[in-house]
Amino acid sequence: MQHLITLFDITPDELRLILKTGIEIKSRLLAGDRPDILRNHVIALLFEKPSLRTRVSFESGMTQLGGRGLFLTDDVGWGKRESPADFTRVLGQFVDAVVCRAKQHDRVEQLAQFDAMPVINGLTDLCHPCQALADVTTIQEAFGTYEGKHLVFVGDGNNVAHSLALICAMLDMRFTLACPDGYEMDAAWMKRVADHYPNAKIETVRDPAKAVATADAIYTDVWTSMGQEAEMEARRQAFANYQINGQLMAAAPPTARVLHCLPAVRGEEITNEVADSEQSDLIRQAGNRMHAQKGLLVWLLNRAWIKANVQ
Repeated sequence: MQHLITLFDITPDELRLILKTGIEIKSRLLAGDRPDILRNHVIALLFEKPSLRTRVSFESGMTQLGGRGLFLTDDVGWGKRESPADFTRVLGQFVDAVVCRAKQHDRVEQLAQFDAMPVINGLTDLCHPCQALADVTTIQEAFGTYEGKHLVFVGDGNNVAHSLALICAMLDMRFTLACPDGYEMDAAWMKRVADHYPNAKIETVRDPAKAVATADAIYTDVWTSMGQEAEMEARRQAFANYQINGQLMAAAPPTARVLHCLPAVRGEEITNEVADSEQSDLIRQAGNRMHAQKGLLVWLLNRAWIKANVQ
């Protein structure tokens, strides 16, 4: 059974097809066409963390595809009332796939191990593959292609950075992380990326101005993620010189686009001046969560449509 726990679960060719499918479905939507590609399909949304983009994009996307998304609240008793095997296998009797947004990565892996239904990682502490799909879609729209583009992430080497480094390796893009000492990406994750994609163009630097000098897209995320609140003051000090502001943008090419997975702490990791500038793709990027995820859902649940309409 096919899952998307991390982007390691798919090949570069499969990734390109998912992205192409999402773009095709988006173009049809903009033309007023909403084909019932997933008519009578149901996905479950199983979340341990609050969400705007992930929840609404999946629910709306399924509705536009002719299916339905069910948001499961705490009363379903995930991990509380019954064994993980019973919970997952029963859920698989009712739905076609489940999107899980979990605090710990092994929670999503646990759902997938029973092969009861396709499991999609909607965010964990390790990675955020659906966000990376939307980000590359946004870069393609901005430049006409993602091939060979340089994506610079300024900030913490977190779960979002992990998925971005991997997707860049898969698509022959260049990825640079500009971060302070001690906030690099996980070494075990990066070794896995290098083992799978030995020709990957990935680097970590300290100077954000040098990092963005050749950037096509400049990306940032909050300095303090959910669950790291106790580190807030230390992180503010560590990242003080890693803000996306007018001064940093002046060091980048004038064609560079600005990305942020949102929600943002405006005035901290990014200024209003940049977030609301003509170079900003923040809102389009958020919207592309739905379109890219539609491509993923159709790839998982109706490949016959892709064969007839995309390939």
